[in-house]
Order: sequence, then C-alpha cells, then structure tokens
Amino acid sequence: MNSAQQEAANTVAATDFESIFEAQKAAYANCRYPEYQDRQYKLKSLEDLLLSHREDIIAALKADFGHRCTEETRLAEIGGSVIHIRYARKHLAKWMLAKRRATSIWFLPGSNRIQAQPVGVVGIMAPWNYPINLAVVPLASALAAGNRVMIKMSEYTPESTKVLKAILAKAFDESEVAVVGGAAEAASQFAELPFDHLLFTGSSNVGRKVMAAAAPNLTPLTLELGGKSPVIIAADYPMEVAASRISFGKLLNAGQTCVAPDYVLLPRGKIDDFVTWMGRKYIDMLPAGAGSDDYTAIIDQRNANRLKAILDDAAAKGATIVPLEQACETNNARRKFPLTLVLNPSSDSRIMQEELFGPLLPVIETDGLEDCIQRVNAGDRPLALYYFGNSQLEQDYLLRQTHSGGVTVNDVLLQYLQVSQPFGGTGNSGFGSYHGWEGFRTFSHMKPVFTQRGLGDFTGLNLLRPPYGPLARRLITMMGG
Repeated sequence: MNSAQQEAANTVAATDFESIFEAQKAAYANCRYPEYQDRQYKLKSLEDLLLSHREDIIAALKADFGHRCTEETRLAEIGGSVIHIRYARKHLAKWMLAKRRATSIWFLPGSNRIQAQPVGVVGIMAPWNYPINLAVVPLASALAAGNRVMIKMSEYTPESTKVLKAILAKAFDESEVAVVGGAAEAASQFAELPFDHLLFTGSSNVGRKVMAAAAPNLTPLTLELGGKSPVIIAADYPMEVAASRISFGKLLNAGQTCVAPDYVLLPRGKIDDFVTWMGRKYIDMLPAGAGSDDYTAIIDQRNANRLKAILDDAAAKGATIVPLEQACETNNARRKFPLTLVLNPSSDSRIMQEELFGPLLPVIETDGLEDCIQRVNAGDRPLALYYFGNSQLEQDYLLRQTHSGGVTVNDVLLQYLQVSQPFGGTGNSGFGSYHGWEGFRTFSHMKPVFTQRGLGDFTGLNLLRPPYGPLARRLITMMGG
C-alpha cells in the first residue's frame, strides 16, 4: 500500500469511527439510564457469547501469535473475562443503589445521597498481548454502568479483532457495542473522539500520545500502562517455591504480560541457588522446551528481534547470560524464545531501562531490604511489585516505603485476578482503575444529590439569609466562619 492509499484508508477509518460514535451518542440520548434488567441481560449475553465461542477465540489467538497456548487462552482470555462478568452480575443491584451520605447538622432536615449515572459513550483501547480479556473486562464494567462502548483493537491482532467483532455483533447493535480495528495511525484518530470516558491499556510511550490526543476534548482517562515490575526475595524464603511461582509468571504468554515479573532482587550469595531452581522449574513446566504447545510465541518478528537486541546489549555491558534452554532453529522460526536469565546487568543497559515484555529475566544481588527499596524507588513507579518473604514486619515496611499499582506477597500476577480488587497503575504505570466496584465507578458519574426538607418555606438556612442579624452572625461563627 503506497502512502496515498494508506492515507485514504486512515481517512475512511476515521470517518467510520465518527459515524459509529455519533450513532452511539444518539442512542444514549434516547436511553440515558438503562434499567437493571437491561444491564443484566447485556452482561449475561456477553458471558454466553464468550463461552459458546471458545474455539473461535482460541483459533484467532493462535493465528495472531503464530502459536498461542490453548490453555493460556482458556485461562487468561476466556475464564479471566467470565469471572469479571459474573462478579458484575452478582453485585450490580447493590452497585446501582443510591448511597446515603451523612448530612451536616447545619443543613438538617435535608439529606444527601450519591446516585451513579452512566457517563455516556465509553472508548476502550485494547492491546495485543491479551486482546480479548483487555477488551471484554472493561467492556463488562462499562455495560454494568449503563454505557455505550466502542472498542479499538490492536493492529497486531487482526484475527482476534474479526472474531470479537463477529461474536459481539450476535447480541449487540453497533449503537450499543462496536469493535473497530485499523492501523497504528487510527489509534490517535480514535483517541481524538470526544468520549465521555476513554480507557487505554498499553505502553507508557503510547499512553502519552493517547493522553495528548484526548486532551483537546478534556476526555476523562484511565491509563493502564506498564513498567518494570520488581520481585524481591527475602533471605528466609524457600528458593524452590519462589522459583516455581516466578517461573509460571514469566512463562505465561512468554512474559508478554504487563504485570509479569520484570527483574529479581535477591540477597547476595543466593544467585546460584536461584539459577539452579529456575532451571529445574523451567524443565518441570516445559519438558519439551520452548517448542512445547504449552508455550506461546513472541507476537511478531519485530518483538523477537527487540528481545535479541536487548540481550546482546546486556552481554556487551558485562552481564552473564544464562539461557534455560539453547534455542534451536525450529524454535527461532516459530518465534519461540526460551526463558533467559541475565545476571547482574549494568544499570545503564537496555534490559534495566526498558520494560521487557518477554522471557528475559534480570537477576540482581543486593545488600538487604533497604538496598532493594532504594533500587525500586530509583526507577519509575511499577504496575506491580512482588515480595517473597515470611516477615510481616518486612512486608509492612516494604508496602509503606514503595509505590506500585498493586502487590502480591509470596506469588506473582495474582493481584490482577482478584475480581473484588481494583486494578490500576500509579505514576508512570498509569492512573485510574477498574475491575469490580471500581470498574463500575470508573464508568459512572457519581452524582451527589441534596434534598431539601422543611415546613413550608422554612429551613434552618433561612436563619442565614440577609438581612444578617445577631443570630445569623452567631450561627456563622459557630459554623467556623
């Protein structure tokens, strides 16, 4: 496609975006507050569609990745979405109830309440690494809150885009839920639409561009970004257990997970023990190696080349490279990248400066918890932090002295799967949150309502109206004025 054709394609995509958006705005204007039964019906339809099209979703992800482990798709994409939908359905009635708030004595007998109202039309920008889950989970929250939704899928997952679009079209008109694709350039055009709320999941660099595109419309944003999520292993924690749990977190989706362990900090003198156990756990989980059907491919050759370049840079700057399996030509052709440990890399190497998003794991010896805390705090605030240790005092101290989007103690990744807990970043790893109640709240306007009561025209505030006499002055003084 030449530049003129590309520009024309992008223009068509932008026009499509605008027409769908206008249709959703008009539909919302005709139904500004969907009732409980309508929201439940939509959530149940969404759940049923996922469950009845498992094989289509599995096939689409295999096509997009070159190879995507079937069980990972079932676990992370389908099951991980369904549990959020079911949680929303279970709690929706409670979420929709108006919440009473206390009323100051000065304004009695009036009363306060908070009424959740749909914001309107919500935009969701889903990434390529978990394209179904990271589109459907926020979609469930937005539908629970009573909104219309447009979903922009990644250009790297065209088959997943086709499947999700086809599946959702069976139950939702485009004026309710629309799925769109488009090249990378189309993402900025999508973000420029005047959504009532926009949620973006992806890299920090792209997140800045999305924020800039949304700024002219003052679009409220939730940015779910990434970063370098550290693992801290205390001296008292069994290395075998830590290695087993870290291996799972790093092998899942071949490390292409925004909350995957990014680097490991452990006590000086423990590095050989860690390498030994990681090697054993790698073989336990993947007896056939990276060529196993249980191991996912790197999404494309560009990212495979990026990982290789990061590894070469670390080696050139003095790090020790420990591949847990020697890559064979067949695996290289399939973009199957074996888990590789990188011991004590220099702080200026790419592997310590960039989010890895793949099966590379730096391992760094430290001089105790304070040293770990200083290293974590020297970088940007991560999306996740993982601590392996048995001391409650150390856990509490670490939680107070570091910032991260979320934390799992004595395991990895599991904070994301907690449907009752919010998920979101802080600082460079994003802002805002969703999942569960927080997802409903993110896509709702929590409208404060004050109801005045009194006999006839008289209320307590009548005493504070002009002309101001001695009683009014005394009451104002008592109020702190």
